[in-house]
Amino acid sequence: MSNGRVEIVICLGSSCFARGNKNIVQEIKKFLEENNLMHKVTFRGKHCFGKCENGPSLTIGEKKFELVTLGSIREVLENELL
Repeated sequence: MSNGRVEIVICLGSSCFARGNKNIVQEIKKFLEENNLMHKVTFRGKHCFGKCENGPSLTIGEKKFELVTLGSIREVLENELL
């Protein structure tokens, strides 16, 4: 957490990008806006998590998520943020 906010960090490395993280980034932004969470969450990218074979990867707080897909990201966000 940063300043009492939940921090979401997504890998922006080339392997995760090739596996669809660009669409996942957009879906996360959309979810945060739809659920009025922009003031409670810090969302940023990081160059590489070093787990390229398991990407796309992201962290929410201290929890790590790997092999995230466009189809699974909403459930992850609902479970962690709502």
